[in-house]
Amino acid sequence: MSQCALDQPSLADRRSAPGAQHIMIRLIPLARAAIVVLALVSGVAALAASPAHRGGKLRLLATSSGGTIDPQVNYTLKFAQVYVSIYDGLVSFKKASGTESVKVVPDLAEAIPTPTDSGKTFVFKLRRGIYFSNGREVTVDDVQASFRRIFKVLSPTAGTFYNQIVGASACIKTPATCTLLGGVVTDAKANTVTFHLLKPDAEFLDKLAFAHAVILPADASPHDVGVLPIAGTGPYMIASYDSLKQLRLVRNPYFKVWSEDAQPDGNADEIDYDFGLAAEDAVTAIANNQADWMFEEIPADRLNELGTRYAKQLVITPLTANYYLPMNVHLAPFDNIKVRQAVAFAIDRKAAVKLIGGANLATPSCQMLPPGIPGYEPYCPFTKNPGATWSEPDLEKARQLVKESGTAGMKVVFVTSDVPIGRALGTYMQGVLNDIGYDATVKVLAQSLQLTYIQNTNNKVQISLFPWYQDYPQPSDFLNVLLSCASFHPQSDASINVSGACDPALDAQMAHALDLSLSDQNAANAAWAAIDRKVTDAAYMASVFIPKHLDFISKRVGNFTFSSQTYFVPALAWVQ
Repeated sequence: MSQCALDQPSLADRRSAPGAQHIMIRLIPLARAAIVVLALVSGVAALAASPAHRGGKLRLLATSSGGTIDPQVNYTLKFAQVYVSIYDGLVSFKKASGTESVKVVPDLAEAIPTPTDSGKTFVFKLRRGIYFSNGREVTVDDVQASFRRIFKVLSPTAGTFYNQIVGASACIKTPATCTLLGGVVTDAKANTVTFHLLKPDAEFLDKLAFAHAVILPADASPHDVGVLPIAGTGPYMIASYDSLKQLRLVRNPYFKVWSEDAQPDGNADEIDYDFGLAAEDAVTAIANNQADWMFEEIPADRLNELGTRYAKQLVITPLTANYYLPMNVHLAPFDNIKVRQAVAFAIDRKAAVKLIGGANLATPSCQMLPPGIPGYEPYCPFTKNPGATWSEPDLEKARQLVKESGTAGMKVVFVTSDVPIGRALGTYMQGVLNDIGYDATVKVLAQSLQLTYIQNTNNKVQISLFPWYQDYPQPSDFLNVLLSCASFHPQSDASINVSGACDPALDAQMAHALDLSLSDQNAANAAWAAIDRKVTDAAYMASVFIPKHLDFISKRVGNFTFSSQTYFVPALAWVQ
């Protein structure tokens, strides 16, 4: 998911060791934002809430909100972090750290079923006695209605995650009349929900565990609710939401723990997510224990200070994510492959890494798949001496390609977000584009607006910044979700394929790779590696770097838990 959309979240592999490895870091003033790793300690798996740590108010900070509060529409890491403690699916990712956090566990369902009919049928038995925060018991009708709603509200993942459910094609064509007839079948007496798929899907359980498959009341609006909360089943409920000021969570009075793995109780009595404070000021607030955590990247000019004075409050974790620049293949000059390749050749990825804080907070990348994702094979054609890894930019090659394209001198607008790294990369890319022959300017938008803006073709965005964080750890989540025809929806805010690339041959290759994963994972990985090379060569996007995540927490916070799926899990934190 996008970081701002999601934001997001995810990534490189925090699943490298049981219990998740967190790197505690100290920063010293040797060079701008230089980071020296002093110690490596194993994180402890999250502990469930206990009376000794129950209570208090946890305060989270972000420069802006994540936009709509609708859990089946919002595609941001920013809100996914809190959604996991407000809503539940039939299954979910385990609320834990490290390798445990990518495990799919039963949630509203009693158990994970063994698929039948050659992998095309899943029968879930719903738990009884679970209530929404409005006091109404969850029923199989709510499950069926929730999956219809995914299509009715035009969820960004409807066409890629849930399109193999029988009846989904009709829902994609005419969302308002979606029935999923024959695809989601309920039996009220047996309390079961049966999913029928068009063909086996090795990732179906991962997709059911994703946030857009949460179960909502059957009478939830069939339209994006915007700022109006929808009742959920988790330990917290939304008390109020002002997209300019605050998202406030309080305890759900109807919540009782049914599974510690899927949905443990929360520790804090209240979680306030305050918006509007600049990243610099957020750092100061956390240092002064006036706030407990911030969503945005820590400004590079504060890293040395934090490493010197607050080292014990810093945690760095590798990510499976990608900061990349989608280029619109339908708009000049990027409708020309030579121009897209020129941009990829011209980027000094080492300089870009410095903008986020240095080599310990990011690594250069030329390709879509990050390390830690199945199918990843190092590949970089856009550098001097092309090969497995990036070494240095090739400006001479970039300028030659622009000259050959006949597009030199054209106006280009780079659209970025107003967070520090967004502004910094925007300014940097303006210089790169000017340097290879264009008349470039930068358009900076609020983080809460930038993602939907760059998706909508009506806005005629030529090139932009897009941080992508895994929804779940599979190559399809980076390639199929971001580059398939099913993810391109002209004139829509929910068109996650920002480049607009739609290649039926590529779609067929990805469908084949997905099918291979059912029978031969090694062959599937090889197929995904080939697809990764193909889209990299086509330069639908220019990958810049793979980030690592740095969290700064206040002294008041205990039991910090970092999930591979949603990062910091606020509900599990203790607050003094």
